[in-house]
Amino acid sequence: MTSVLLIGFGAIGRHVARLLHPEISSGRLRLTALVRDLDKHADHQGLGAELIEVESPQDPRWTELRADVVVECAGVPAARAYGPAVIAAGLPFVLTSVGALADRPIRQSLLTGPGELHVTNGAIGGLDVLEAAAQAQGLDEVSIRTAKAPAGLIQPWMDAEEVRRLRSLNPADGPLTIFTGSPAEAIVKFPSNVNITVALAWATRGLGFDAGADDELMERALQRTRVEIRADPSQVDSHHEITASGSAGDFAFSISSTPSPENPATSGLTALSVTRTLRICLADFRRR
Repeated sequence: MTSVLLIGFGAIGRHVARLLHPEISSGRLRLTALVRDLDKHADHQGLGAELIEVESPQDPRWTELRADVVVECAGVPAARAYGPAVIAAGLPFVLTSVGALADRPIRQSLLTGPGELHVTNGAIGGLDVLEAAAQAQGLDEVSIRTAKAPAGLIQPWMDAEEVRRLRSLNPADGPLTIFTGSPAEAIVKFPSNVNITVALAWATRGLGFDAGADDELMERALQRTRVEIRADPSQVDSHHEITASGSAGDFAFSISSTPSPENPATSGLTALSVTRTLRICLADFRRR
């Protein structure tokens, strides 16, 4: 039996647990999840995961679980806190909050091993094509425009006027651009909304043969990739438009995905992407 440890058991973690039901029910997989407050998860005990309460990455209980694969699905701060320790322990690490890769010291610690980093695509597709083009040095420009319902974009740092403006938008107003910049800037301002922008930069970084090269290529990709975020009151689903161009050709992808029913700031596709990445990781692990 393979042991999988989830860091976090929020909307994404619970969805992943449901998707893993075939493996759990057949006895091929044991699922454990780290949570900060067991009482908050009293209604989530029937999803096939054993819940363990821990206060921080320094809590020794999580290291004693002897997981074969660790999956982060608790947000960028959790990825920063736990990821380096998981990698240093030599374990495969599935990264959901890809925005953590915009933090260079964290990125370097995740790339240096001995554990292997597995980066999810999140709520967007077409990245295999763009990755192939980038590895052949065939991309010069990369951009993503993301549109979401205004309520899902409200952030704690926004002042009262900005919050009021977003809440009062109606379809007749049309979309409102609330951010333009780089993925690194976007993930700071919208940590739960735009992991996909960093995932796009990661996929289009190019071909690196070691941790140092991947780190440098990612830094350049973060600077090259352009991000626009729109609050669109007519938008029910999250909508993403990705464009890229260069000697490999011109590429355009349009993706619409329904929000998570439990968390409107998160795409319902995210858990599907995480589960797919985990299953690939597990297949690699079992072949060793």
